[in-house]
Amino acid sequence: MLFNYEVAQSKVLTRLPESLHYTGEPTLWTQVTRPGMRLHSFLEGLIIGSDGRMYLTDVPHGRIFSISPDGTQWTEIIKYDGEPHGLAFHSDHEIVITDYRRGLLLLNLNSGTLTSLCSVFNTENFRGLSDLVTDQDGAIWFTDSGRSSLSDPTGRLFRYSPEGELRCVLDNIPYPNGVAISADGSSVLLAVTRCNAVWKLARKLPPFGQPMVGTYLQLSGGLGPDGVAVSVSGQLAVAHAQAGAVWLFDAVGQVQARVQTPGGMWTTSVRFSADGKTLYIVDAQTGSIFIHPVSNKDIAQ
Repeated sequence: MLFNYEVAQSKVLTRLPESLHYTGEPTLWTQVTRPGMRLHSFLEGLIIGSDGRMYLTDVPHGRIFSISPDGTQWTEIIKYDGEPHGLAFHSDHEIVITDYRRGLLLLNLNSGTLTSLCSVFNTENFRGLSDLVTDQDGAIWFTDSGRSSLSDPTGRLFRYSPEGELRCVLDNIPYPNGVAISADGSSVLLAVTRCNAVWKLARKLPPFGQPMVGTYLQLSGGLGPDGVAVSVSGQLAVAHAQAGAVWLFDAVGQVQARVQTPGGMWTTSVRFSADGKTLYIVDAQTGSIFIHPVSNKDIAQ
């Protein structure tokens, strides 16, 4: 099937300053996921506060950065022994973190304290957490990818309720990664990196057992979808890992645009501005944040 869509180019907003480049020996995460390389950073998990300030993680080096809205000032707000991947706001001054080694954490921005929300399921450690999103009811949906793939489709999707109840929603996923909630709150959209697809399931879960799941989008090339985000109008952005691009889809999953990055192929994270008119894109290879104005014709009605 052929589609007509716009091919657009994003532009650089900001890059990780050289003064914040990691210069030590490669960590275990780097040795396993990028063998033979020396990484100054691996940026993930972009979120944007109500004041326009941006936050994102440096996975292998246990760092979380805060960036001014214009991108001119980067601040390392915490460095700890962990591998933070995804971020989501829990309140105006609290951020939930999916940490690959340490589970679900909570960072208080006022005090700088880091506490554990959840580190085990059925007395066993997680395989390795990846990304998360909070829904309209305050529940946290997060992915446990570990080293799962098509040869080991045992990655998991969890839901952590406001009351502290942890439920394993799915346990058969070939590397679950980014997760988002549809604009109307009815659906969960899940990036499944190692089968190059986005799955869809109802947010309202059955009383017991696993929900029905379908393939919502099927990509090709690159590695597969990484971060995903939904705008206020229902538009879906999908970061295509190792393809240097982001795909934009309308509210029913039809492709609207391919937004290419001006450098770097490790597209990891995407986020819309509050009004849905600007798309922010993270590239881990160059340590950059790119921006792309979403044209009126591309905004789902």
